[in-house]
Amino acid sequence: MSLSFFQNTFAGNPLDRASDRRSNADWIAEQLASPDSLGVAVWNGRPFIEKTKDGGVQIAYLPAKLASDLAGGPERLLFMGLWKETAIFAVDMEGEADPGQGPLQGLGEFKDLRQIALQLPPTDAAIMATAKQMFEWRRRHAYCANCGQPSQTMDGGWKRRCPSCKVEHFPRTDPVVIMLAYHGERCMLGRQEMWPKGMFSALAGFLEPGESIEEACARELNEEAGLHTRQVRYHSTQPWPYPSSLMIGLIAEVEDEEGAPDQSELSEIRWFTRDEARLLLKGELPDVLTPSPMAIAHQLIRAWAEES
Repeated sequence: MSLSFFQNTFAGNPLDRASDRRSNADWIAEQLASPDSLGVAVWNGRPFIEKTKDGGVQIAYLPAKLASDLAGGPERLLFMGLWKETAIFAVDMEGEADPGQGPLQGLGEFKDLRQIALQLPPTDAAIMATAKQMFEWRRRHAYCANCGQPSQTMDGGWKRRCPSCKVEHFPRTDPVVIMLAYHGERCMLGRQEMWPKGMFSALAGFLEPGESIEEACARELNEEAGLHTRQVRYHSTQPWPYPSSLMIGLIAEVEDEEGAPDQSELSEIRWFTRDEARLLLKGELPDVLTPSPMAIAHQLIRAWAEES
């Protein structure tokens, strides 16, 4: 679906998810058998890609029949949706042996999604992120959370049902607030000790039950950096398939610059002027790094730095 708003990496999946067709097992079977249907492959979370003539990379599509054969049944197969009238399926491949050196040899190669996300066409990155997230959910929910018995896949891979207690399970997305705090003409970035040397980023945390987005933003800024939030505005969201989050990007005005790192989540905080933020985005601020343009944190810093 193409919408006219700011799109982060992994957003903008172009497929019609055709959710009303998922429960029709006969229709799904017809699409799998159709010579026009296509498949994408994921191996241990890595998408199967191929090089383009201009030196880029793109999804290496397979015949849907081959994807179905590789899946060996519905458990590792996902109906992704429709590209116009063409059905797209994904197959989840696991194990130590690289299928790119086995049954898929010569058709492409498996690559880490983080490493190639910015090289892929944005729509391809969004498709593969969706597949990766769904397969992570499948692996983590093989057993019923209600009674502990094995669950079964249904609706083209978008639902699991427990044959024992009949409870149905659906994919879950974990909402995460990620916010750039600012006061006046300076913004604040934090650093965790485990990050690469010199890396600073926007603060983030999971939304808790009973909490609004704005409340979660204010809580996290106070807990991690001792800052008091004055107002919050929305920037954009980013599907983040590591393993299954939705990053809710915010820009938050705080009351002052008297904060301090909590030494648990954050080891250091630092304030940057707009000019310093622009240099940081260009990689020209000595001894300081920021996340790549793939990350919503980078886009939040850019949005604030470029405000007039």
